[in-house]
Amino acid sequence: MTSTPLNAALAAETKANPPKPVEVVRLEYAPLKYVVSKVSLDFKLYTGRTLVESVLTVTDNDLQKGESDVGGEDGLVLDGEEATVKLLALSVDGCEGALVADVDFFLKPGKLIIKGDTLRRGASSNENVMVVRTTVEIVPEDNTQLSGLYKSGDMYCTQCEAEGFRRITYYPDRPDVMATFEQVRVEANSKDFPVLLSNGNLVKEGTCEGGTNGDTRKFAVWSDPFPKPSYLFALVAGDLGCLEDSFTTMSGRNVALRFYSEHKNVSKLSYAVESLKRAMKWDEDTFGLEYDLDLFNVVAVESFNMGAMENKSLNVFNTSCVLADPKTSSDANYFRVEGIIGHEYFHNWTGNRVTCRDWFQLTLKEGLTVFRDQQFSGQINNCAAVTRISNVLTVRGMQFKEDAGPMSHPIRPDAYIAMDNFYTATVYRKGAEVIRMYDTILGTGGFRKGMDLYFKRHDGSAVTCDDFLAAMADANDTDLSQFSRWYSTSGTPTVTYVSSFDEEKGLFVIGLSQTSRSDEPLFIPVALGLLDKETGEEVLPTTVLELKEMNQTFTFPVKGDVVPSILRNFSAPVKMVPASGVVNESDMAFLASNDTDGFNRWDSAQQLYAAAILKVMDGKEYAETLDLVLSTFGATLKDASISDDAIRAYALILPGESTLAEAVTVVDPPAIRNARKFVKKAIAKKFKTELTAAYEKLTACVEADTVFKVDGESTGRRRLRNVYLGYLCALDETAEQQIEAAKIATAQFEAASGMTDKLAAFNCLVSMSGEGSSARDAAIQKFYDDANGDPLVIDKWFACLASADLPDLLDRVVKLTNHPDFTLKVPNRCRAVILSFTASAAFHDDNGKGYEFLGDMLEKIDKVNSRVSARTTASSFLSWKRYNEERASMMKAQLERLKAMPTISNDLLEIVMKGLK
Repeated sequence: MTSTPLNAALAAETKANPPKPVEVVRLEYAPLKYVVSKVSLDFKLYTGRTLVESVLTVTDNDLQKGESDVGGEDGLVLDGEEATVKLLALSVDGCEGALVADVDFFLKPGKLIIKGDTLRRGASSNENVMVVRTTVEIVPEDNTQLSGLYKSGDMYCTQCEAEGFRRITYYPDRPDVMATFEQVRVEANSKDFPVLLSNGNLVKEGTCEGGTNGDTRKFAVWSDPFPKPSYLFALVAGDLGCLEDSFTTMSGRNVALRFYSEHKNVSKLSYAVESLKRAMKWDEDTFGLEYDLDLFNVVAVESFNMGAMENKSLNVFNTSCVLADPKTSSDANYFRVEGIIGHEYFHNWTGNRVTCRDWFQLTLKEGLTVFRDQQFSGQINNCAAVTRISNVLTVRGMQFKEDAGPMSHPIRPDAYIAMDNFYTATVYRKGAEVIRMYDTILGTGGFRKGMDLYFKRHDGSAVTCDDFLAAMADANDTDLSQFSRWYSTSGTPTVTYVSSFDEEKGLFVIGLSQTSRSDEPLFIPVALGLLDKETGEEVLPTTVLELKEMNQTFTFPVKGDVVPSILRNFSAPVKMVPASGVVNESDMAFLASNDTDGFNRWDSAQQLYAAAILKVMDGKEYAETLDLVLSTFGATLKDASISDDAIRAYALILPGESTLAEAVTVVDPPAIRNARKFVKKAIAKKFKTELTAAYEKLTACVEADTVFKVDGESTGRRRLRNVYLGYLCALDETAEQQIEAAKIATAQFEAASGMTDKLAAFNCLVSMSGEGSSARDAAIQKFYDDANGDPLVIDKWFACLASADLPDLLDRVVKLTNHPDFTLKVPNRCRAVILSFTASAAFHDDNGKGYEFLGDMLEKIDKVNSRVSARTTASSFLSWKRYNEERASMMKAQLERLKAMPTISNDLLEIVMKGLK
């Protein structure tokens, strides 16, 4: 072993002269010439220094000659970041003497290539098997990128997706290299790190020598029998508490479930444990998929770039996605915990057992698994319509925006520079909608048949989106070749409709036309229902129309005129617009009161509300539309047939500002906010008496609940009550109204027994001014004091303050960034402040100071964590062309400023370049 790293000179050279970013292209994929089939790893964790020894069993890939970087000669290509990984030793079993640089192996930026001749010299009697050994040194404590092995608080943990393993050691860090990690040994100081975890099953553990100052060392050896790509590797070491439970699978095996966190947070793990057991049972019942090991570990980590990671048998979770209790977690947090617990567990089959051939196929595992977790959440809580509304709000608010900007890409991208930039709403959310269309077209039974064949064909393999489509088609003996265009088409398709009723013939005719960025028509399933125009009764239950041509007409015999309910349950990720370009407001009001499809009933009201808000914003005559809004709102408020409080709550909420922004050509955030507030105040004035009575009635019900529950009835009641509170607090034009709003919000804030009601009241209070200012300031201090340092509650405090509707918001946000609890090193905290502010109208103030503030912050963030900086830019500056000339020029100037940074990361550079292109 050398004292000077073998890659020291390369590390110095790349630091002085960073290599130019390299674009990876999907169509240039090729299998590797040499692949790793077995892995043994040994981690020795010391403060400020970790040694990683690897033993790789290498085989000659029979598929074809793959990547070659040695002047046309074949070789084993290992990925490694020389700036992070110090190569101390390299050898090939059977090769006598030390390997010689530039003769036996080559070091290039990000690569270690061992020549084929060198490998063959060390080949065993079985000429297809070679053994390569490396020793490297890394410093997890310095890893602020939170990719690879890093320190979060007092624990060590890993995040290897997409390309973090190359920050741990040299390895072919690609998802198509499926190797068995036969032995992973982890060694650390036993006092500080009594818990040592990795993938698979625990083989043995004990104490050993090697500590400094007489410290006792502990080791644990893990073995994972299932082949996996390197992105699924995981390691955790720390002083952790554990909540243990078990689950009996459908075949009778007992699986130990162990959830780890800091000792103080163990009491907040119970809901996650129960969620996991529900997810395991649901996957068995719905898809016949059983867990395949005897142990399932979950670890909560505060500093984490993502929500969670599905590492085989050792899931690592952002604390925000696994910890929950009534005092610190809202109902939304509970739903998120259950959904993400399900999502990561479902990855065991859709992502782990069958994974992606390359990162361009990311939606193969993520889109499919998002669809599965959405189905789970809707079915397990008996709230399919509510879950669907929530999911579509995300698609329309985030994914449609992405489709309309420079980051627009198909769910299967064609090229990337930094793969981390493609963990997008398109890949995840639109990808899930594409999977849902399979289910809509083939039916639930047909979809299950396709899933069964997919696993039968590809278990243990790394495959493509085409393989999934083929399994669906073959299992159902149908041609889905036209449907495959969804994988290569970017942007949001638009479907226009026109309908007519021929009274003489008793026929209803609807014509559909599609436009998209595809050169050929897409296969778009359009779910349609018809309601009698006089009685409101459903005369045609949901029927799926298969739109396969640019223009198609569908005819239905009816006894009288009808109102069409189109795109029921959001059956395709498209924009559905009338051919005239103008929504029939009377039909929307009719559907909002009568539609039998829960989703479309909500959506019709949303379209009507949006029409009124946009007319107010544009200075058009709005009185007639507002009357329809008031009539519809009043009917929904009083409709005794609505038994689900959550459905009523959603039906009464106005469209969000991000959704409204997608409906206009030139986005003016302050104008959108003001118009939305105008309509909200009009509703609150009209129905103040009814809203007050309804609020007080639900308040009595909530206060009578002595046991906290997160079932559909309880959460729906809280949601509806807080919608009423929001309307009542919107009345703030006079001093008397301000006092009254502050009084009702403060009363709920102080009496709240759980975070849901407390947070709703706090959100109202933080935006109060005038006579409500003192109540606002008192609530701000009390919320912070009550948090008692809990990071997740402090995140909520920061997020509410950073998004308050106040004229001096930017000054307040700047102060927040200087708060002692603020840090750029923890993604949750950074997002709570920065992203919350950029979602506000104040970010877009005409003076451009909000844009300058974000530019300043991005320069700082990029030096700490480039993944966070890239995602913050993508969500804030990339749509600059959709704003007026003044705002656009100021946003563009910030992109140009970032581009000129001398040390800009590849992650941020790719986003910036797309924004400027």
